[in-house]
Amino acid sequence: MDYLTLKKQVLNKYFSRTNDMQKKAVFRINGAVLIVAGAGSGKTTVLCNRIANMLLFGNAYNSNTVRELSDDDVAFAQSFLAGEIDNFDAAERLSEIFGEDRVKPWNILAVTFTNKAAAELKERLENMGADVDGIWAATFHSACVRILRQDIEKLGMGYKSNFTIYDTDDQLKVIKTVMKEHNISDKAVTPKAVQNLISRSKDKLITPDKFSTKGKNGSDDYQLSTAKTIYTDYQARLEAANALDFDDIIMLTVKLFAHCPDVLSHWQNRFKYIMVDEYQDTNAAQYKLVSLLAEGSGNLCVVGDEDQSIYRFRGATIENILSFEEQFGAEVIKLEQNYRSTATILKAANAVIANNTQHKDKNLWSDLGDGDKIRMDRFSTEQEEAMFITERILDGVKQGKKYADHVILYRNNAQSRTVETTLAKSGIPYKIIGGVRFYERKEIKDIIAYLCVLNNNYDEVRFGRIVNEPVRGIGAATLDELNRVVSGMGISYVQALCESDSLPSLSRKAKVLVPLGETFGELSQHTDDISDGSLIDDILDHFGYREAMQRQGLEGEVRLENINELKSNMITFAKENEGAGLSEFLEQVALVSDMDSFEADDDKAVLMTMHSAKGLEFDTVFVVGAEENIFPGYRSQFDPMEIEEERRLAYVAITRAKRHLYFTCAKQRMLYGQTMRNKVSRFVVEIPSQYMAYDDHTAVTASAAARSAEQMKPRTSYLQQQQRSYRAGQREMEKRVENVSYAPGERVHHGVFGDGTVLSAKAMGGDWLLEIAFDDKGTKKVAAKFAKMTKI
Repeated sequence: MDYLTLKKQVLNKYFSRTNDMQKKAVFRINGAVLIVAGAGSGKTTVLCNRIANMLLFGNAYNSNTVRELSDDDVAFAQSFLAGEIDNFDAAERLSEIFGEDRVKPWNILAVTFTNKAAAELKERLENMGADVDGIWAATFHSACVRILRQDIEKLGMGYKSNFTIYDTDDQLKVIKTVMKEHNISDKAVTPKAVQNLISRSKDKLITPDKFSTKGKNGSDDYQLSTAKTIYTDYQARLEAANALDFDDIIMLTVKLFAHCPDVLSHWQNRFKYIMVDEYQDTNAAQYKLVSLLAEGSGNLCVVGDEDQSIYRFRGATIENILSFEEQFGAEVIKLEQNYRSTATILKAANAVIANNTQHKDKNLWSDLGDGDKIRMDRFSTEQEEAMFITERILDGVKQGKKYADHVILYRNNAQSRTVETTLAKSGIPYKIIGGVRFYERKEIKDIIAYLCVLNNNYDEVRFGRIVNEPVRGIGAATLDELNRVVSGMGISYVQALCESDSLPSLSRKAKVLVPLGETFGELSQHTDDISDGSLIDDILDHFGYREAMQRQGLEGEVRLENINELKSNMITFAKENEGAGLSEFLEQVALVSDMDSFEADDDKAVLMTMHSAKGLEFDTVFVVGAEENIFPGYRSQFDPMEIEEERRLAYVAITRAKRHLYFTCAKQRMLYGQTMRNKVSRFVVEIPSQYMAYDDHTAVTASAAARSAEQMKPRTSYLQQQQRSYRAGQREMEKRVENVSYAPGERVHHGVFGDGTVLSAKAMGGDWLLEIAFDDKGTKKVAAKFAKMTKI
């Protein structure tokens, strides 16, 4: 057997757990590559195997270089092909025999969606026999924090490498402080709205000086002008506190690369191979970051699925993945074989998403068989809906399923209450993803705040949280004066406390302030070693926190137990990250996400939003509240692009199911304090009837009532009626646009947005995608099929 044939046989066997299209992605390591990974298509397998191939064999598969092999080498390869040696044991030797231009671990940057995914990626690589030491597998934020810890001082903005990371609560505190100082009423603009505006601006790399105050009509807008004032002062306060918010982490890294070519060059040389998972959920800042890094080598591989782009509200832009092929001259590899769901579920998902215009042609398929039809169950009230779900879960457990095989998905958190109450009454163990997170508990935030001040003595927000926690008689007036001293003299809070006896404005409180400052100063000297968690014990004892908790009785004991869990987390982190100190631990805490703590082996039924379910899979999925005005929501119905986002969310929900999928709705339900009566969701109606089994329970007074064939007939016609109504409406809309064309410059009238001028018009599958500059509503993209629009 010649060398090239033997080599390909060995590599194909080594990666034999991948299908043909997956192998194509595994062996294509150079240049720009877009892997369109449909739901359940094994993208994690592809990512792991692709990196393993880079490390073990490099570009060997595509090379035509012929080597001379010894008889021992040939014998070893043939033993491997015969199955006498497994992958793990054969990896090192096969790498030596066949590897060409192997990639060094430290030249790889793998960006994942969660910290948990990054850890799992490295673990799987180790199990494949690859050397993972030096690989950066991290989220965007984690990777950027590591870069900034090393180089942020080169920005020349006054930031130090021990900067603090502010969470959303910390941000709101700063915004409220700024608004108070400027006498800005929250009736004029809410702190939450300003926070969101600042975040979206940073996603687009818009700094305070570039923030536009022009409204949609082109003139200065009061609210935007107010927001700019707040944004400017907010950012100045963060810099003074040596603090970054989440959006700063990426924006400042991009700024660092743009202003410091030597820094960019260093990281480009470091990361010669870049892989980005969940690329459909990237925003403008993340796109710019990746583009800058990839300019060096051009070796950029992104993995994603535009049909699962569901974070527009967070600033994600689907255009990043839709335009990647053209912008980077990328090879496109489609993964369409699904290993999760039955064929019926996939056909339903394909049918729903086909209604979107922002959609690349692909067709998910499965060889797992057709399976059961998708259920649509309609009830009189949400209480009956919840009882039905409870009964189905109990039935499933009787049949041998686990509670954890069942998930209840909803569009909004407010929908969980009735289901949660019913599950609790029935004794079904459950957990809610997205409830009060561990790190959001008061006592945990208090201890984290103490740790942050020990790490960064300039941290205004964290200092303000704990200076009088537990109560020490330090009121708001004293805190305001401390803030003025720190700001005016340019000293840290610890210095201000220690020197308060010599400052006239603080000397009255010096007996309390000086000892407090000395304690902070003493404990600040012990932040390098966190291996035994004793720093947390020192905080509890030296600042009187333990004593204060003990006075609270049982509630205090529970809080101390939670703090002990934080201590355990610190000890575990120190063991897993040799040489890491307090700064690194706080970084990990700040970047942890809700899904990082999700454990699938915890046998409890799961309740979560559809957004939280992304990336997960369950045997049985219940989608509750499948009704117009809930899913899709009322507000989205005026914007075709919002409807497409909601439809992508429906696609995500459908493709979480492995074997059983239920949609449920109620004839009427109480939500947000109002009684709602809604039609069945259009996303259910878009599923072809041959894949559906419908049951209308509204005519049944009890769940155990007998159902004769005659009783079922009128009930099974309800969905068909909804489908006929919906499709008739669709045909009517199609007729409206069938013989109408649009061109830039034309004036049109929209039923919701008013008059406007067409900027661009693109024919798309029997419809027109229009970009229109509306006179009073700004520029929007609308689909003519959905718009109540006429030419003027």
